[in-house]
Amino acid sequence: MDQPTIEFRGVTKSYLRGEQEVPVLRDFSLSVSPGTFLAIMGPSGSGKTTILNLIAGLDRPDLGSIHAAGVTVSTQREADLARWRARHIGFVFQFYNLIPVLTAAENVELPLLLSKLSTRDRITHVQAALGLVGLGDRMHHYPRQLSGGQEQRVCIARAIVSDPTIILADEPTGNLDRNSAETIMGLLTRLHRELKKTILMVTHDARAAGYAQDILHFDKGKEVTDDARHVDRA
Repeated sequence: MDQPTIEFRGVTKSYLRGEQEVPVLRDFSLSVSPGTFLAIMGPSGSGKTTILNLIAGLDRPDLGSIHAAGVTVSTQREADLARWRARHIGFVFQFYNLIPVLTAAENVELPLLLSKLSTRDRITHVQAALGLVGLGDRMHHYPRQLSGGQEQRVCIARAIVSDPTIILADEPTGNLDRNSAETIMGLLTRLHRELKKTILMVTHDARAAGYAQDILHFDKGKEVTDDARHVDRA
């Protein structure tokens, strides 16, 4: 049996709001098998994005442990985490987080700058990633020259350019019209089915969640239902 790609064990996480401690996760456990496409749904403040941040090591649990892509993320040093993230984690954000003064190709190349790849190899990886998302002809365009859907496709290319183990998507369709959202979800589905990527996606959009293999419903720091089902969109 395959080892989980992601595993939370008894994780508790709180934040301070003024002088008040606000619990976000309480004794939370989760096991995600390799190649799973999991959607996490729930109201604002329920802990959805916190789960993604903890997986990536951008935040630390108060209690419990988090294992992802072969390491215990919750105990890694910051310098080691940065190298690990560059190799194993791809991020897709709601608001793209593209650097406006860089071209699409330069934005996609950013995660590779921490690698040992030569300039020529980096260019080859960038071309392949942009080709996969259908933007091979937009390599030298700046974000302001692209539509919202195209910017999100650049963001996906940036997320996959290093061939990461895990893709973390935070509201990837939240800023898009319906047609663009369907294009983005089609791309994520291809990454899951064809490249066998493990994808965790936070979303408020039930239509987007319908593309996932499993849905985790979350509220007030706890799983409330686990609507696990296979979705066949062939």
